[in-house]
Amino acid sequence: MLAGLGLLTACMPYQGPQVAWPVFGAQPPAAPAPEPAMAQVPVQPAVGALPPPAGGTALRERQPDLCGASRYASAVGQPGSVVPGLGVTGDHRIVEHRGIVQQEYQAYRLNFRLDENGIITRVDCG
Repeated sequence: MLAGLGLLTACMPYQGPQVAWPVFGAQPPAAPAPEPAMAQVPVQPAVGALPPPAGGTALRERQPDLCGASRYASAVGQPGSVVPGLGVTGDHRIVEHRGIVQQEYQAYRLNFRLDENGIITRVDCG
């Protein structure tokens, strides 16, 4: 128990010597100097710092279609269960609605994205 108390005491910050004032012939320690106030610098927003994105949107479709997603565009609107019958031979995955997937982009991987009812809503690369 005493060892635990010693460890607890060792973790506490040092408070300096404990002296009861007044002590004969001693002066109390001086108060620390106040820290200087920081200068207030107005911050201006960076309006117009960047040119507007071309095409009106910051999101752009990745080109070219390296995974061949356009060949499977006819699968949109069909149930996800048709994917094995499409004859996909390359790297692919079925992304369920609100499914957790790696965010690593692989240009040659084919993605079949499903809605909450299991219907293919989009076919893309990544």
